[in-house]
This record gives sequence, C-alpha cells and structure tokens, in this order.
Amino acid sequence: MIKSRPLLVQKNIMKKLTLPALNELSSLRCGEEVLLNGILYTARDAAHKRLVQLIKEDGHLPFPLENSFLYYTGPTPAPPGAVIGSCGPTTSKRMDDYTPLLLERGIKGIIGKGPRKSEVFQSFQKNRAVYFHAYGGCGALYNKSIVNNTLIAFEDLGAEAVYKLTVRDFPVLVAFDVYGNNIFHYSDI
Repeated sequence: MIKSRPLLVQKNIMKKLTLPALNELSSLRCGEEVLLNGILYTARDAAHKRLVQLIKEDGHLPFPLENSFLYYTGPTPAPPGAVIGSCGPTTSKRMDDYTPLLLERGIKGIIGKGPRKSEVFQSFQKNRAVYFHAYGGCGALYNKSIVNNTLIAFEDLGAEAVYKLTVRDFPVLVAFDVYGNNIFHYSDI
C-alpha cells in the first residue's frame, strides 16, 4: 500500500515596501507582488498635462517629484464615512507622452495598468524607476488600502485632480524592474 504524502504548497509571501523605499527598489524583480505603504500622488491625463506645463514654465509644482510615486487613478467621491470612493487604475499609455520628463525629474515609481511605449520602458530603465501594475477592476478593493486622502492641486479637474493618498498594504505587481525586465516581453527594444 502506498502512503499518500501531503501536497507541499509554497506560499507566495508578498514584499512590503514603505515608500519611498529607495534602497529596496533594486531588490524588486519583475513579476513580484508587493504591498506598498506610504504616500502616493494621483495624476491622470489632464493633471499630467498641467504638471509638464508647469515644469516647462519653471513654475511651482504642487508636490515634490523627487523620489515620489504616482498612481494613475481618478477616484470617485467618497461615500459617507469613507476616506475615498472607488479608485482603480487607469490605462497607463495615455500618460506615455509625459512620463519620461517626470521620470527625469525624480519620480521613482508609477502605478497604472497595461503596457507602455518602448520609449517609456527605456526611460524607466535610464532613471532606475519601477513601474507597478495595479489590478484592473479592483477599485473597490484599492479604496480599502487608502487610509488618508487629501486634495492638493487642480481641484477644477474633479476626479482627475491631484490627490495625496496615504496607503497601507496597497497590492501591486512589479511590471518593470530597475534591471530592464518587464512583464510585457517587449521585442522591439
């Protein structure tokens, strides 16, 4: 008689990072799941356009770009008693034209969804920044990881304004690591 042995399952332990986690960014590898803790700034298309315009005009920016992390989201209004409404990721490629300049100015991490232009991928490599992929369709889940939400710029843009979010155990996937690896398997680079 053959005795059965229990199936051994390796648990995937997610790394936890407290932002800006500059020293830890080099330990991240493409495909790893990570829980982010700390400060994120939201910015979508319209906010990116204004940020780049301010940079070109040598104007005052509403938050420091150096060592900051952006989240491509447009949160919905908070229901009564909540910090924020649903705030899932938006498609990243709409920010591709603006991203290289923001990376050059010190952004160290960006959270969005979907592939990027190969030029943007190269800019992440050059600036040793990380692109995190957020899970689409999980806006209601992500709002549970947000413990504080403050409007800081461009109020007239509504959901596309810039918000400062404090997050706790915000789940993401490393899409581009600092070593030039990516989950999208670019072949034109």
